[in-house]
Amino acid sequence: MIRRLSCGLALLLLVQVSAAAPLPAGPGRTELPDPGEPITLFTYKPPTYRGGPLLIVCHGVQRNAEDYRNFAITLAERFGALVVAPLFDKERFPLARYQRGGLVGADGKVQPAERWTYSFIPRIVARVRELEGKPDLPYYLIGHSAGGQFLVRLAAFMPGAAERIIAANTGSHLFPTREADFGYGFGGLPPGLSSDDVIRRYLAAPLTLFQGTGDVVADSSMDASPPAMQQGPNRLARGRAVFAAAQALAKEKGWVCNWRLVETRGVAHEAAFMFAAREAGDAIFGK
Repeated sequence: MIRRLSCGLALLLLVQVSAAAPLPAGPGRTELPDPGEPITLFTYKPPTYRGGPLLIVCHGVQRNAEDYRNFAITLAERFGALVVAPLFDKERFPLARYQRGGLVGADGKVQPAERWTYSFIPRIVARVRELEGKPDLPYYLIGHSAGGQFLVRLAAFMPGAAERIIAANTGSHLFPTREADFGYGFGGLPPGLSSDDVIRRYLAAPLTLFQGTGDVVADSSMDASPPAMQQGPNRLARGRAVFAAAQALAKEKGWVCNWRLVETRGVAHEAAFMFAAREAGDAIFGK
């Protein structure tokens, strides 16, 4: 009996230790535990990792998180960072829950904050910090295309404690105005999500718009709806337009604008090339 209890206790301890093991060196895959909606995390840890920051990478509309993890290996090696790319699959996270963050439900009503897709990000951060045994591990967010759309809206409503939020080659933007409906502006949202104080905090968020100057083709995946086309004819123009609008509003109101615009010459709508660009370091960490 004692032997059986000892074996059982040893097994339990082994399971607990395994569950709390750090992320493996090289490519890996793990799950964010969640009884309702577990999220698959594709990871990469440089073999020479020495405690650098966490870089959470948000994939594009094709939901190819593993590819985006691979694209970001160049960033991990260059900056000694951990890379984690969560998978927000299309079945559970269609446009309303991914690009729009789940802020508004199918019934048109604003959802409780704990149901927003944005709320997965602090939970992912907490999980990685737990696994690595680093409760103060700094983190950065970078999203490309649809992932950029997800992050610009996260910056407005739930920026958390990210050191920097980088939206790359974003197809449509959240303009700091109530003249456009939500998705493209703050119109139609209740005062608690659209007041001047909310927009002021949005402009104060550590948001970087990271753009390839070759991203000027209106391909099939680009938002071509009327409100999106009002932002500009292509992704490059839209990013420049929202940045200019943010700067103008901040100057008019006397608000702080912590946004940055970083461009890399000649790169089109290509995540791998954006992440490998020399300017990526500036976009994420500053000069």
